[in-house]
Parts: sequence; C-alpha cells; structure tokens
Amino acid sequence: MKQRSAYPWLILLVPPIMWACNAILGRVAADMIPPMLFNFMRWLFVLVFLLPLAYWIFRPGSGLLVHWRRYAGLGFLSVFGFTALQYSALHTSTAINVTLIAASMPIWMLLVGRLFYQTRITGLHLLGAACSLFGVAIVLSQGDLSRLAGLKFLPGDLYIMLAAIGWAVYSWQLKFTVKPERLRQDWAALLMAQVVYGLIPSGLFALGEVGFSAQRIQWSLPLLGILVFVAIGPAILAYKTWGEGVQRVGPTLAGFFANLTPLITALLSSLILGEYPKFFHAASFVFIALGIWLSSRTPR
Repeated sequence: MKQRSAYPWLILLVPPIMWACNAILGRVAADMIPPMLFNFMRWLFVLVFLLPLAYWIFRPGSGLLVHWRRYAGLGFLSVFGFTALQYSALHTSTAINVTLIAASMPIWMLLVGRLFYQTRITGLHLLGAACSLFGVAIVLSQGDLSRLAGLKFLPGDLYIMLAAIGWAVYSWQLKFTVKPERLRQDWAALLMAQVVYGLIPSGLFALGEVGFSAQRIQWSLPLLGILVFVAIGPAILAYKTWGEGVQRVGPTLAGFFANLTPLITALLSSLILGEYPKFFHAASFVFIALGIWLSSRTPR
C-alpha cells in the first residue's frame, strides 16, 4: 500500500526534471534553429516515435475524428501553445528566468480551477499565491523591486507567463475530459491524438516563421541529438507521467511539482551554460517554495 500511495509522487518528479533539461537544451538550440520550427520538428519526431505504439488511431472508428474538438483543444494548448511559447521565451530570456516565471503555475491552477471548475480557494491558498507572486516579482526585477515601477517586460517573460496559464487550462481539461483508465492504458494513443491536431497550428506558424524570419536552421549532429532527446524526454516521458499524475492527485497539487523545475534548471545551468544562480534567484525560489507549502496545507 505504501508503494502504491507513493507512486504518483514519484512519477510527478519526472516532468520537472525533463522540463529543466528542455529549458537548457532549448536555450542551446536557440542559435541553431528558429523557435517555431524547433517546436514543429520536435513534435514531428514525437509522431514518428509514437507510430509503433499508436498507429491504430488512424483507423476508422478510433475516435480521432469523432472527438476531434477534445483532441484539437488539448493539442493546441500543449503541443502548440505551451512548447512554442516556451521556446520563443528562451530566445529572449535565460533558462533560469524562464523556469522561475513558469513557477507561477500553481497560481494559475488555482484560478482556472475556481473560475471554470468551481474548486475551493482558501485563505492559505491565497497566501501561498501571494508568496509565489512575490517570488516571481523578485526574479522579474532581478532582486530590486523598485525596478517594477518602470519595468518593461521582455517578450520572453510574457511568453512563458502565457505558457503557464495555458498549461493550467490544459491540465484541468486533461483531468475532466479524459477517463483515467484510458489515460493509463492508452497513453500513447491519447498523446498521439494531441500531436496530430497540435502539429497543424505548429506547422503553420513554422512556415510563417521561415518566410519572415532571417534566422535559418543550421543542421548538425548536436541539433539532431537535441531534437531526439526533447522528443523522447520532455515530450513523451514527461507528458505521460504528468497526465497520470494529474489523474491521480489532481491538477492543483500536480502543479506544485512544476516548481521543482527552477532548482533543477539552476543546477543544470551551472554545469552546462555557465549561468550560475544569483542571490535573487535563491530568494525567488524560497518564496515560491513557501507558497507551495502553504497551499499544500489545505485539502485538495
């Protein structure tokens, strides 16, 4: 029983580890490939890797067409919206900043749950949200809150904030539009259905980017290796474990685990990118972690 009850907590450690790697590698690939094209290529690789497991969804009667609104909505939010915004953010922000701003995700989980699913928000939830917002303010101001008075947000900061909101909506939709049994037994088919529909807007935006952007793709073995890794790890593995975790413990609590990403990213950045964490990063993480702890004190 103990092992079974600990299982969702263990699998929810996988997504933040994978997302941290994704942020690092996305930053490395920023000079090799435009962000929208990178996102499209990543999910194209996912489609190829999932074909042996979920090719049957293209057969008549699989539900891919009958439930197209459900899968198109999930695919737009996850395959296109979240990852495209994240890679765009990495072009104008650091990996550490991107993941720290994304640490506001539990706040959006609470708000989306309250507005659209009538979940309860308590005083401790609000206090936890305030702490998390303060932590985000610290990283946006680089430790000097007086800068917020005349702060001009970088596009990357706004992109990742929108990505966090979209991921909150996606997680709640995943909880209430997909049966747990289907998610556990046919996770590859569920992800494949999202990829099929998500590739449509991803491909259109990639084409537009190629036409209007001066940056061109620079093919190399390192870029190919990055694409393979972000397809298998941050896409297939992270999406599978996140989906199962959401079904087991709910979107709100699952969202708290996303806040492990900044710490992991900071540690990886110091080894790979040379972006050593500064004091304001640590202070930001403390307040965000405090917000998580306060929020987790209340019943889900």
